[in-house]
Amino acid sequence: MSNILIIKHGSLGDLIQAFGAIEDIKNTHNDSKVLLLTSSQYVNFMSSCPYIDGAIEDKRLPRWNLKYLFKLKKLLSRYKFTKIYDLQNSNRTRFYRKFLLNNIEWSSTDTILQKNQKKSDFDNDPVLDRMEIQLNISGVKTNNIKNINLEWTGANIEKLVEKYNSKKYILIFPFCSKKHPQKKWPYFQKLIEELKLDYSDRYNFLIAPGPGEIEESKNICKDIILNENRPINLNQLITLIKNSTFIVANDTGPAHIASHLQKKGLVLFGSHTSPKKVSIENNSFKSIVVSNLNDLSVETVKKIIQNNLD
Repeated sequence: MSNILIIKHGSLGDLIQAFGAIEDIKNTHNDSKVLLLTSSQYVNFMSSCPYIDGAIEDKRLPRWNLKYLFKLKKLLSRYKFTKIYDLQNSNRTRFYRKFLLNNIEWSSTDTILQKNQKKSDFDNDPVLDRMEIQLNISGVKTNNIKNINLEWTGANIEKLVEKYNSKKYILIFPFCSKKHPQKKWPYFQKLIEELKLDYSDRYNFLIAPGPGEIEESKNICKDIILNENRPINLNQLITLIKNSTFIVANDTGPAHIASHLQKKGLVLFGSHTSPKKVSIENNSFKSIVVSNLNDLSVETVKKIIQNNLD
């Protein structure tokens, strides 16, 4: 049995977007062992994914850390991979191809670009379109890239939400990556206050903070979903989103989860990227795009939410 490697680092949203591609790769190589090289925080979560046979941790230490790179190369060499699918297509994975995993058949945007086609131009296309093109050229039949299945991620969240069972709930995700503060809309507290005036008899308004977000959450909303005073895990988060009535979010991982679950919701975009490029909009999950999120008023966001709730 041959071994196949998929590489996917990045944010939670990046990982979720790759689920369909990972499933298609496994279906193409169903007689092979398919392993995923991913970031430390996703190893446990992805270990239960039915489309791979195991997850390998990449701590993604600086490339000048030669001791770590040697250790990683030694680990990966043991598997004798016959093909590698680079779904991250980053400078790091390009480095891996050159120095850690050379002399192996490799699928990436670099290997599938047409003559005279620039990677910078290709990268302007929607992310799911790019994955589809890459895999099709690499011999993978793509049936699931735009039909992502999250059913395997379910978790029992009854105890987490039992105090809110009397009403349906709306989830608010007011945070974003610390690397991209420009993605953060600053008026969620005011939005929640105004929505409660009109809808508190029908809906609870909840926040599920991630690591490092708990204290700030308390200043935005009094109803916070935690697991023994800690952030809930990814399985619980996905189930929480699945059971919600509506989602309002910045451009974050939970927004991508909501989109692929076909949930009704609204995601807020500044000029950092576009909904089309990150493949997040559908018939249920919509976006607002402005040049500067600081200029997006509470009233504008509230009206769109009201149109979906009334």
